[in-house]
Amino acid sequence: MLHTSHATRGMVTSPHHLASQAGLDILKKGGTALEAVVATAATLSAVYPHMTGLGGDAFWLIAYPDGRTCVIDACGAAAGQASLALYDKAGHTTIPWRGGLAANSMAGAVSGWREALRLSARLQPTLPLQDLLRDATYYAEQGYAVSDSEAALLREKQAELATNPAFMAAYAGVDSLVAHGDIRRNPALGRTLRQLAEQGLDSFYTGPLAQALCADLAESGSPLRLEDFAGHRATLTSPLHTTIRGSTLYNTPPPTQGVASLAILKIFDDLPAEDAESFAHIHGLVEATKKAFLFRNAHVGDPAYMTECAQSFLNDTQQIKQLARAINMHEAMPWPAPSQQGDTTWMGAIDASGVAVSMIQSLYFEFGSGVFLPNTGLIWQNRGSSFQLSETGWNALKPGRKPFHTLNPAMARFEDGRTMVYGTMGGEGQPQTQAAIFSRYARYGTPLQQAVTAPRWLLGRTWGMESVSLKIESNFSPTVIQQLRDAGHTVELVAPFSAMMGHAGAVVRHGNGLLEGASDPRSDGCVAAF
Repeated sequence: MLHTSHATRGMVTSPHHLASQAGLDILKKGGTALEAVVATAATLSAVYPHMTGLGGDAFWLIAYPDGRTCVIDACGAAAGQASLALYDKAGHTTIPWRGGLAANSMAGAVSGWREALRLSARLQPTLPLQDLLRDATYYAEQGYAVSDSEAALLREKQAELATNPAFMAAYAGVDSLVAHGDIRRNPALGRTLRQLAEQGLDSFYTGPLAQALCADLAESGSPLRLEDFAGHRATLTSPLHTTIRGSTLYNTPPPTQGVASLAILKIFDDLPAEDAESFAHIHGLVEATKKAFLFRNAHVGDPAYMTECAQSFLNDTQQIKQLARAINMHEAMPWPAPSQQGDTTWMGAIDASGVAVSMIQSLYFEFGSGVFLPNTGLIWQNRGSSFQLSETGWNALKPGRKPFHTLNPAMARFEDGRTMVYGTMGGEGQPQTQAAIFSRYARYGTPLQQAVTAPRWLLGRTWGMESVSLKIESNFSPTVIQQLRDAGHTVELVAPFSAMMGHAGAVVRHGNGLLEGASDPRSDGCVAAF
């Protein structure tokens, strides 16, 4: 994939082609970018269930053509009964990654859809909810073709997931687990989507649907209860922002790692690197990543418990310049620091009026907690497994506390009038892939699709791997790979177009209304436009 898609009336990109087309259909009906992304997200929940779903969290970054920018924080908090005593009684010193005790935080995604539609209604009358959920409902009820990534991860994680009989039953094929290309149906999810369409998105958190969700969760051993559902709300807040040469960058505030994504590009802005595929570019971004991650690892979590302000860190020009000056452009800084992980889906849309949406939605690990809710067809997230079982300290488990999130959708406004939404899945890799794509496109003038397709790298862990190496796609120049090794990076080569590097995408609107978009060949996605 080398050629950037262009259009003028509307554009959607996501990691699954059916979801992109669902979003485009909404734009063609006159819907806003906000409505298109709800349709895209819902469809991804049906056709990409290993990565995202109604049982997860979401963050929205929204730019209006009049210059306003806002964030929807649709992050669920730890259950009221998710106490240290609960895990101690069960014999756990850490929160398990799978099972009911991993399903310990509320799912906020649907509340984000609800808030997005409330904002859309301020712009124009909204389309019927049945229209927005129609494709998702169809694929849940009538079936979708299982993607290679879903089938591969199902087999890779089978041992972890086999402890949940409902999950295994939901993924049973004729003779074994469903395989790539099989038609899989999820009729319970179809019923849930129909119920939401008929009763409204609030019904996810109150009433019979919430009761059915809660009953299944309790059966799995989850500490979530009806009061956790009823007490949840998405919140509207302001984005983090910072200025670099030629543009202002935006991302989501804590509990996300958005500050790290912005800090990488802010630090790199002061570093010399003349070519997009040079050693200096890659080494400079990797070293800037280390500096940004040190702040993130020490300070970022639920903002109610943070002792440092993320926006103040970005505003401290002298501190950012000191971090840049501390980077040795010929030698790698040792990197033993622990990493974060998680898997998700990013999607973006821009409509004809110029409303731009960058949105990310996640179950955290692939297949989340592995808890499949048979009465509703959902897989519940395990975002709360990132909490620490301690009385105090970073990300310590407390009822009602929001967990640290790797999710962070990105956006930029350029001085020349362009608006860009971009992002990726990939946990630890999200800020790094964002930096690679943005710097290639904005600083070096690489065409948008080529900026997404080009070889990528990843410092640290993703897809659950315990690693601090610098993973490099092997189709990089051998000279650059050797230069990175000579500089002291612990280089680990991986196959070209590895899913490890995330499923990225981007949409740009120019001042004259021209749209350009890109999708990742590492995903099952496409750009859909008209």
